[in-house]
Formats: sequence, structure tokens, C-alpha cells
Amino acid sequence: HPQAPHRRPRLTDPFSLGILSGVGGRSAGTLGVAGAVVVIDLGDGTKTVARVLHPPLCEFYDVRLAGSEDVDVAGLLGNEVLFRLSVMNSAFRRWPQVAHLPLSAEEQSKHYVFFKQGAINGRFTLYWEADGRAHTEPATFDECVGLERAAVWDAEHVEDRLRDHFVGVPNKWEISLRPRPPA
Repeated sequence: HPQAPHRRPRLTDPFSLGILSGVGGRSAGTLGVAGAVVVIDLGDGTKTVARVLHPPLCEFYDVRLAGSEDVDVAGLLGNEVLFRLSVMNSAFRRWPQVAHLPLSAEEQSKHYVFFKQGAINGRFTLYWEADGRAHTEPATFDECVGLERAAVWDAEHVEDRLRDHFVGVPNKWEISLRPRPPA
């Protein structure tokens, strides 16, 4: 199967890139559309499915289909969510949209929390986007364990992570982005 480039996902705040809420001069039309269901070819004859929440944030499901198998859009939301990540614009050109499942009122108002860790001081913060603005608050290491790092992933890195999940092996990209205990 194709390998992702040998670099970690970008440790970039999605809000500062201007790719949340269509701000910062980027057109929201080039991103996924909230509720879009996309198919991800895993390069091994199988595929999986994701749904766009708030572009570029997507949730990825524990669904693995044969390459020719149709996506059960009606039953999609009953599947376990593996993880939620922000992805680069290019992912939406790589992953075709096959359906649209509008977000519920609860999903539209939900805030997904990520963590950040200072590269120099090692300090932790919680990060989320609400009301068109980025929000942060100080956090402890323990509060960050189990959260995803605020990063924007290349499609290839996401595909690696999904393939690794389905074959039951740890993913080097996810491991590299876990919170590090303070020194």
C-alpha cells in the first residue's frame, strides 16, 4: 500500500490557517461541506468512510468495506467513531463525496476539544473553536491524555492511520502526536 511521506502531520492550529469557518481568505467551497460523507480508498482493495463535521474537521468511522461494496449511508451514524481530525484541503479533492447527512442541531453546536503542547516550555492547553473564534485554556498533562493534538493532517497520514487501525497495529503518526510528559 502507498506510504505517507516521512514527516509528521502539521502541528498547526486549524484556526490560524484560516481553514475553520471559511476565514482567512480561503474559500469554504474548496473544503468539505458540513455533513458530507466521503469515501477513503485505503489502497489495499478496501475503503472506509468519514463525515465532515465543521470543515476541515472530520470524523472517521470503524467501517471497512470491500472496494466494490456500497456505503450504507443510512446506517453510517450507528458505527463507532474512531477519531476526529482536521484534514488538509487536498483531502477533499482526494476523497470523493458520496452522500450528505446533515448535522443534527446537537452536532452543529458541539465543540470538539483538542490539546496543544508548547514546543519550548512543554505547557499544555485545551483548544476548541466556537462562535467563529479559537478558544484555549491552560491544562495539565493528565487532561490532555486521550485527546487528539490540534494538528492538520495530510490525507496520506490519515489513510496510514486508518490502515493501521484495521490491521491492529500502532500508528506512528498518532504516537508522534501524543502529549509528552513535562520534563
